[in-house]
Amino acid sequence: MRLGKSRLFNLIATLLLLFTSSIGTASGDQTAPPTVIEQDAAAMTVVQAMILGVVEGLTEYLPVSSTGHLLLAERLMGIGDSPSASAEEQQRTKDAADAYTICIQAGAIIAVLGLYFRRVRQMLKGLIGREPDGSRLLANVAAGFIPAAIIGLLFNKIIKACLFGPWPVVAAWFVGGVAILAVNWRNRKTRGHTHEGLSLEDLTWRMALVIGFAQCIAMWPGVSRSLVTIVGGMMVGLSLSAAVEYSFLLGVVTLGAATAYDALKHGQMMLQTFDLPPLAIGLLLAFISAVASVKWMVSYLNRHGLAVFGYYRIAIALATSAWIVTGTQ
Repeated sequence: MRLGKSRLFNLIATLLLLFTSSIGTASGDQTAPPTVIEQDAAAMTVVQAMILGVVEGLTEYLPVSSTGHLLLAERLMGIGDSPSASAEEQQRTKDAADAYTICIQAGAIIAVLGLYFRRVRQMLKGLIGREPDGSRLLANVAAGFIPAAIIGLLFNKIIKACLFGPWPVVAAWFVGGVAILAVNWRNRKTRGHTHEGLSLEDLTWRMALVIGFAQCIAMWPGVSRSLVTIVGGMMVGLSLSAAVEYSFLLGVVTLGAATAYDALKHGQMMLQTFDLPPLAIGLLLAFISAVASVKWMVSYLNRHGLAVFGYYRIAIALATSAWIVTGTQ
């Protein structure tokens, strides 16, 4: 799906208006600072926003599920769970926090756009017909995006209502960890090591479509979009490095669409619930930590492979299960 220039400018203008209106709200007439109870019920502190930003940036492109980690971080910090607030206030704060955890993906998106600018430029040249390889890569990214776009629009409400909870996340973490170890073992057994395979230039639109359907599994929080797209890429024959690169490029489009959708749908509520400075700080930290995370991941995978992420997912699933069962959450 491609936005025309006028639609793109309208989208940017709408986002700017949302942020501008929030500044006006924040600088309006306030005769007294909010009480501790009001602050706890209807605001996000700078520290909380910073933590969410760092968690988002570090985990967005690692195969460990950023959504699962953000939901866990929200619960640990008690966002939307103030006993002194009404049920309506708590739900509003929780909804606003959920929208924010999606919108700060913009920081991670910008990080990948910068780190993979050569590929992005190649696709832009392909868009205007100046580079055949760029046109083919752009078509493959579009093919990978289509399944998620359709299924996301059709089942978004059902997914949020049924799967955004601790136990679905724990189950996805554990199963995903086992899947990583199984794929890692399979590749080592059949090809000697996980780095052999096709290059990104060998990717076909049919292979991209398969990866796109695999990406839909990541709508289950805890699964990890990076995990299923990387594993999907390897299953259709890509090398680990090619699968990782395609996963990042596909993520720019998929995450960008999700961020724009939530910003337009819930942005006003988010900005009315939280102050602008914490949100902006979280976005900045998401960008910085995503740059560090992506650079580390690419370097690490070139030497070691995916196994460590499988062990990590299983460990955090068991730890979170114990936390829930003991009633400390």
